[in-house]
Amino acid sequence: MYNVEIIIMGFKEQINQDRIPRHIAIIMDGNGRWAKKQGKLRLFGHNNGVSSVRAVTEASAELGI
Repeated sequence: MYNVEIIIMGFKEQINQDRIPRHIAIIMDGNGRWAKKQGKLRLFGHNNGVSSVRAVTEASAELGI
């Protein structure tokens, strides 16, 4: 699990607010294959993918995207 506030805290001041996009798209692909290469179940990869997407969407919301 990611702590979005900690991730953003160090970078928010460096972001040019005039260059922030109005929206983003996320394509979830390869999480199951990644997990299998790690010797884990596909579900492990899917769960990690969900955590990553959650972090990105929360950070995006924090930045006003």
